[in-house]
Amino acid sequence: MLNNYSFLASLAISSGYAISSEKKDQDFLRAHAIIHGRVQGVFFRASTRDEALRVGVAGWVRNLPDGSVEALFEGETLKVEEVLGWCHKGPSGARVSGVDITFEPYKGEFKRFDIRYGY
Repeated sequence: MLNNYSFLASLAISSGYAISSEKKDQDFLRAHAIIHGRVQGVFFRASTRDEALRVGVAGWVRNLPDGSVEALFEGETLKVEEVLGWCHKGPSGARVSGVDITFEPYKGEFKRFDIRYGY
């Protein structure tokens, strides 16, 4: 049976998504994601915030000038992985074409989840 990271990595690789790992702590996870496709103007940021709050993940989300959306998630591993899985689909108006995920060392830097404005 694959562990959670192996499953997520297998899913990402088989779906054509880029993934790199520096995950060291099995209980908590920090993940940086760039979501590509039709992801601006479809409430992707607000929906990401709502999903993160629903599962109890901290961090932030923002639009990028190239039309993609960037997000940073921190929290319990399973919860972060759940939000990352959601990012592959997004809200109903979105058309996600790819998600680049980089796992980073957990810092516990955030206490809430925010929408950021500006680049």
